[in-house]
Amino acid sequence: MPFDIQRFHGDGAAAEPGLEQFPDTQRFLELLEGLAQPAGNGEEAPDRAAARGLFSWQDEVVVARAPGRLDVMGGIADYSGSLVLQMPLAEACHVAVQRHAPGPSPRLRIVSFRHGTAFELGLDELLPGGEPVSYEAAKALFRRDPSHSWTAYVGGALAVLARERGARFDRGLSILVSSDVPEGKGVSSSAAVEVATMAAVAAAHGISLDGRSLALLCQRVENSVVGAPCGVMDQMTAALGQEARLLALRCQPAEVQGWAAIPLHLQFWGVDSGIVHSVGGSDYGHVRVGAFMGLRIASQVAADDQQRSNGSDGSGDTPPIGGGYLANVQPSEWAARFEQRLPETISGAAFLQQYGTHWDAATSIDPDQTYAVRTPAGHPVHENFRVHAFRQVLAAPACGGAEQLEVLGELMRQSHVSYSRCGLGSDGTDRLVELVQEEHDAAVARGEEPALYGAKITGGGCGGTVCVLGVAGPRGEAAFQRVVQRYSQERRYEPKVFRGSSAGAAEFGHLVLRRRRAAA
Repeated sequence: MPFDIQRFHGDGAAAEPGLEQFPDTQRFLELLEGLAQPAGNGEEAPDRAAARGLFSWQDEVVVARAPGRLDVMGGIADYSGSLVLQMPLAEACHVAVQRHAPGPSPRLRIVSFRHGTAFELGLDELLPGGEPVSYEAAKALFRRDPSHSWTAYVGGALAVLARERGARFDRGLSILVSSDVPEGKGVSSSAAVEVATMAAVAAAHGISLDGRSLALLCQRVENSVVGAPCGVMDQMTAALGQEARLLALRCQPAEVQGWAAIPLHLQFWGVDSGIVHSVGGSDYGHVRVGAFMGLRIASQVAADDQQRSNGSDGSGDTPPIGGGYLANVQPSEWAARFEQRLPETISGAAFLQQYGTHWDAATSIDPDQTYAVRTPAGHPVHENFRVHAFRQVLAAPACGGAEQLEVLGELMRQSHVSYSRCGLGSDGTDRLVELVQEEHDAAVARGEEPALYGAKITGGGCGGTVCVLGVAGPRGEAAFQRVVQRYSQERRYEPKVFRGSSAGAAEFGHLVLRRRRAAA
């Protein structure tokens, strides 16, 4: 290895390299080692050629890492304040950053191995006169060339650090992105890129960020620069995840409630349906808008009830129920007081005329659209209860055996059905859940203890990855493989499988690479 490597914690304190638990990081460092060598005589792929000329290898390079995530429970209820349980994946994104030497007209240069093209931008366009442009202007800047729209996830870190932390970038930057987290699978490929980039850029500029702040800044990148209305669970998991544990996050706004150890007798897998998922898709956006419409209407219902009880005239502002979070409403109260008093659907124009606002800064209401309200608003109420129940059952002693797993599996299936009722299902994810249930039922019919117990769609839905629960060990693995093989044969598609987990960006910290000087 031609580099001297120093590892630092997120707070800047030196740490032991300890990279044995990160084989993907070792592979990334080997990749950088190859780029630091002279090119061979053969033809080189365009992205590798661009990466080879990206860095001055005599100067230090900062490397950060952030994993994708498997949504075990909680999913789309995060923006309504639910508790969520998230597992960081073994697959991760690595980002290497180098500051340029001082000089006139500093530039931002980005190369992504996934996208195969290089991007370059004068920093005076992003920071004219040293001051950051508005988020809308930054969004337009990265969308100027549709083929480079992916750069918003990377370059957005500079815009957000400048606006939120007062960072000033007086030197150019080179950024290399290499991610093993596949896109369109619902496993937070975007959050992995955002968190790894933000961590590396901040470290290169001496900006200290704790894990929570890192995640919130990256959510700002996705909401305000990319323009995708995501909650914060993806970025929190990429930043604060721990290996072999589920991050328990209460999204009000973002409050870590600990890490739930995954019991040794059970295992979670992820399996890709082959149906592309997008957080920015209209289905996810419509469901989110509908949920916030439901919050606004239910709050008006509660205010009207209170006014009738008090005999008041109804003047004054309408306070939101649940402190502004649907997840704070108990399912029994929802069913008794609100559910039947919310419309099934409402047009954007009618809502805006009657209520004015839906209290969600990340989305807007289209007057020409009709939105489902009752079902999307009820989902986070019930999902939050399911997630709390799941966490408690998960922590029960292993002597619960099959009964414990049956309860966990049923909670996952309930969550999956609720997604479908919201309009966020897909035939591929539904079929995977059915195959898991068929595998379970076949074992019962044979008089055997099942090896798989439940499954659910993950993330924003409408395709993507299914999370599967089963017993750990060869029996569970064999049953899981039978499901994957049946799905592959039926769909003529080889699904991506996710196994294992790894630490988040905060625990990883960052690496500083300096090329070794040749011996005299």
